[in-house]
Amino acid sequence: MKITDHIQSAKNTLFSFEILPPLKGQDIKQIYAGIEPLMEFNPPFIDVTYHREEYIMKPLQDGTFRRITTRKRPGTVAICAAIMNKFKVDAVPHLICGGFNREETENALIDLHFLGIDNVLVLRGDNLKHETVFSPEPEGNANALELLHQVKRMNAGHYEDEDLVNPVHTDFCIGIAGYPEKHQDAPNMKSDLQWLKKKVDAGAEFITTQMFFDNEAYFSFVEKCRKAGIHVPIIPGIKPIATKKQLTVLPKVFHIDIPEALTEAVEKAKDDRQVKEIGIEWAINQCKELKDKGSPVLHFYTMGRSEATRQIAKAVF
Repeated sequence: MKITDHIQSAKNTLFSFEILPPLKGQDIKQIYAGIEPLMEFNPPFIDVTYHREEYIMKPLQDGTFRRITTRKRPGTVAICAAIMNKFKVDAVPHLICGGFNREETENALIDLHFLGIDNVLVLRGDNLKHETVFSPEPEGNANALELLHQVKRMNAGHYEDEDLVNPVHTDFCIGIAGYPEKHQDAPNMKSDLQWLKKKVDAGAEFITTQMFFDNEAYFSFVEKCRKAGIHVPIIPGIKPIATKKQLTVLPKVFHIDIPEALTEAVEKAKDDRQVKEIGIEWAINQCKELKDKGSPVLHFYTMGRSEATRQIAKAVF
């Protein structure tokens, strides 16, 4: 079922969350253990992230190094199939530009279509660690808008191989990311909204936001989107802060602000156990306000840990 259909048919705010594929060599039971405590809140869909390749330098016996490519968290497509089968929910795989050419992307979409997956979230993806500017693969998509166009072409029956006879039309519901505090590469919010509008005009049907800790950032973002002519559902992304270290890590990695009141409370905490309690309480208050003001879904970034999300959902749903 499409995300848009879930939202349209819902009488109240929905609950959803995102999971990370396990590290290479680990078991899917770890994924199941993170999902099972959250199923009591009836999530209609679960997002599954996709992580691009990394380069590592492997030392050789002669003292030189060889650069090898590795994917530390493979398995997105298989995990989608597994959780759909086990939990009877829709899976929303993330598709990224980085590390894939258009043919490889097309093959992934074919796999997803065969599995009966109705939704995808398209993203550019992160730079490689040594890159200051994103570099697409040869014959790859350079940004989320190009990736979105490719999915839309497949929905219309147009594949990379132009010699195919009567190719099947896919029917993916396409989501995109939104940034209440601006994408890190955008020079300003106006420019960021213009790019977002282009994606919606090209066929994006819902937006899931980056995490935020100040609801006013989300409400302001939604208002600006509506004024810009963006009228698709905008799903807020929530993450409870869990450690003191995250006061510096989260702003650095995700380019977000943490409110002064939350920062001060975390800094005064005796230990990370107390920080976790502060983070849960803050997120509960966030979620209650978002729900009261009609947010279509509350989408949680669990980072592979479900307990804090379970406590928040228990208080809100």
